[in-house]
Amino acid sequence: MELSRRITGLTGGGSDGWDVYYRAREMVAEGKPVIELTIGEHDIGTDRRILDAMHAATLRGHTGYSMFHGNTNLREAVARRVTEQTGTPTSPDNVLVVPGGQAGLFATHHAACDEGDTALYIDPYYATYPGTIRGVGARAKAIAARPERVFQPDPADIAAAAPGASSLLINTPNNPTGVIYTEETLQGIARVCQEHDLWLISDEVYDTMVWRGRHVSPRTLPGMESRTLVVGSMSKSHAMTGSRIGWVIGPEEAIFHMGTLATHTTYGVAGFVQEAAVFALGQGDAFEAEIAAPFRRRRDLALEMLEGQTAARPIPADGGMYVLIDIRATGLSGEAFALRLLEEHLVAVMPGESFGQAAAGHVRVALTVEDERLTAALGLLIELATELAA
Repeated sequence: MELSRRITGLTGGGSDGWDVYYRAREMVAEGKPVIELTIGEHDIGTDRRILDAMHAATLRGHTGYSMFHGNTNLREAVARRVTEQTGTPTSPDNVLVVPGGQAGLFATHHAACDEGDTALYIDPYYATYPGTIRGVGARAKAIAARPERVFQPDPADIAAAAPGASSLLINTPNNPTGVIYTEETLQGIARVCQEHDLWLISDEVYDTMVWRGRHVSPRTLPGMESRTLVVGSMSKSHAMTGSRIGWVIGPEEAIFHMGTLATHTTYGVAGFVQEAAVFALGQGDAFEAEIAAPFRRRRDLALEMLEGQTAARPIPADGGMYVLIDIRATGLSGEAFALRLLEEHLVAVMPGESFGQAAAGHVRVALTVEDERLTAALGLLIELATELAA
């Protein structure tokens, strides 16, 4: 028996981008003291109050089937949050509850693309983007955001790739670069989407982690509300990565049909998780700021450590929980440098090539360990980069 080409072709016939991460996990299993700076996992657990709310919800009986498109109280809470944070009126009918941002990306591409359609995305990208697009039967087409533009996408490049495409996926604040797209960039993107009749899929899961500048949701721009699908999640904003809870914001008709898709795929999100999410959102902006604070501090710490040398040059991290570092002066690829750093110094970082060719010659450092271990790891990274560059 043969498996389908769609399922066997999700990675495009190559690596899924996680090779260094897998090797680091093997070394940890062997008992080696690896400092892991690979995935975006908080070094704190989910807040005990949220867990207590989740437990209480199970005892109240929220353990059966939930509404496939999300329970009303959670959709109301999300709609309220989006309205308050963006200024764009949002109703529960504009909200689909999904099991995490990844499920949101899958649902939005199903809504925007038919079999064989071209779906555009910006490189550098989160590692699952092209596979998600291939998973809905669309053709994944990358558009490079170049280092010389500090990874701000050029709307002219998007316009050149847009004829015949159905959708464009962007991510701001961006993973892996930490770049926040400027309002000028977003206005250019909005213009291209309107001129070429593209759906815009906006991954905004890092919207509470803004260190410099301002995050603008493109849904708020003139003419964009009817063609934008926003993916949100509580994984980063509330340290609820394992709870798998997120949402899609979009036009009512799109949300309705994605709700039908949920009926045929996820069959909804556990009720006790939804109740915990309602409680968590009710804690307000101050709670979200508390979750974000360590990453702001560590970002500042990392940039300070990296200052004054040229072997490992940071991209100014305006948001998110990572710092992307340019190590091209070493003469190595990001993957070769990351593997050497892991094998020789027991520090695990992600190669830029895991996130596309535009980030080749870079490595991404996740700011996900306590300050002392982070500074030790960065010291070893700088030491290796300086040695190789010399």
